Amino acid sequence: MMKIYDFKRGPYPARVRIALAELGLQKKVRFVEVDLRTGAHKRPEFVEKNYSGTLPVLEMEDGSFLSECTAITEYLDHLGASPRLTGVSARERGMIHMMNKRAEIEFLDPISVYFHHATPGLGPDVEVYQNAEWGRHMRDKARLGARHFDKVLSGRPYIAGESFSMADITVVAAFVFAAIVKLEIPAHLCHLHEWHERMLARPSVQTWRDLG
Repeated sequence: MMKIYDFKRGPYPARVRIALAELGLQKKVRFVEVDLRTGAHKRPEFVEKNYSGTLPVLEMEDGSFLSECTAITEYLDHLGASPRLTGVSARERGMIHMMNKRAEIEFLDPISVYFHHATPGLGPDVEVYQNAEWGRHMRDKARLGARHFDKVLSGRPYIAGESFSMADITVVAAFVFAAIVKLEIPAHLCHLHEWHERMLARPSVQTWRDLG
């Protein structure tokens, strides 16, 4: 059985948990809680598993470790005969990876930087360096990212095209993080909000939300 080291309410771990639910793989993994609030993810015993000291981390059946949400999702998606989240054709795979990367760089990751630099974040024991000005700049970048994805969704039903993919999961995670830091996504971005309501109705997202 595979292990996933995560913090169940974290926005980045949510990406992998939603992917697992989409793929019906929950029974093939065991979750190991790593408490971000105590800095457990930065301790030497965890950094041995993942050099960057971030969550989530997948421990594969052979004892090796895989980190980064995109890599973990790709791995899980290819355990079955027909990938569903990362694309099948060359075009699908290219579009999904492009839009997933944009979702990270333009929306999700800037919210993370805002959280760690311009809010109390995980507390003084974990946030050993903060630059509030940089954090606020990235908050504004996230808002621009939201505008970009609203425009994208004005012309298609999902972030990367006609089908749900890991790019959609990444933008869902951005909404999760935005709620944590109380970053308002402007109401006039109607295409983005309509898409988000559809995503909240998906069983995989409901499964994650029901964790409590």
